[in-house]
Amino acid sequence: MEFTPADFDRLMMVDLARNACEEQYMKDPLDSENLLKWGGALLELSQFQSVADAKLMLDVALSKFEEVLKINPGKHGALWCLGNAYSSQAFLNPDSDEAQALFDKAADYFQRAETLDPGNEMYLKSMEVATEGPKLHKEIHKHGGMIQQALAGGGGGGGGPSASSNASGGGKKNKKKKNNDFTYDVCGWIILAFGIVAWVGMAKSLGPPPPPAR
Repeated sequence: MEFTPADFDRLMMVDLARNACEEQYMKDPLDSENLLKWGGALLELSQFQSVADAKLMLDVALSKFEEVLKINPGKHGALWCLGNAYSSQAFLNPDSDEAQALFDKAADYFQRAETLDPGNEMYLKSMEVATEGPKLHKEIHKHGGMIQQALAGGGGGGGGPSASSNASGGGKKNKKKKNNDFTYDVCGWIILAFGIVAWVGMAKSLGPPPPPAR
């Protein structure tokens, strides 16, 4: 799958927001709103990455949301974002038991967010999807082990390509490209399925990111 002009525009915009948040963090590391925006930008950017890179980006996003909760434990938006990040991690994990644990953790964060903001439709919907997550995970991973192939093709997961794959020439390179294209498709679908797009509206409600330092 090739990036569309809209994809590139969105990617650049979110990356600029991330950079602005990094600069703001240097000035005020206790700015919970900025940390929430930073983690949200990473969460959205992860959909444009390979599986291996998406996992790393999600780990960093998790750390930002956890920082938010250390500063402001009642920040239900951060709890919801944590749930989304764990949901995404679950889909990227080929092990069904480990994925189930991540879905359970995600559901717990969604529940905690809804407890702090009762009746929030976005949080309620997220809980519903988290409940269905294991079924969706099974459906995705049963189709010929395509996620596992993508993990291997992208050099992620448990390690890099094997020596035999390195020696196999252009055919493997083409297969790797196809796997990475598939990775992009799946990651994008996962992010959309769990309502990450709603993050955009949430970020707008918090106001624009701080301008970069001159």
